Amino acid sequence: MNREKDNLLRLADVRARAKLGRTTIYRRIADGTFPAPIRISAGIVAWYESDIDAWVADPMGWRSAA
Repeated sequence: MNREKDNLLRLADVRARAKLGRTTIYRRIADGTFPAPIRISAGIVAWYESDIDAWVADPMGWRSAA
């Protein structure tokens, strides 16, 4: 997938779009039922907007590719 034009979202934006709290997001990441973030630098992560959009479109059917 070409990510060059994909926007990056920080946690506050992800929480607003997913309507989930921080703890729930990270628990679902561990379970493989929510997109994992990418590390931008030490202590800073972000999510690809397209991954979050895909999850919002089908939260019950989304599964990690890994």
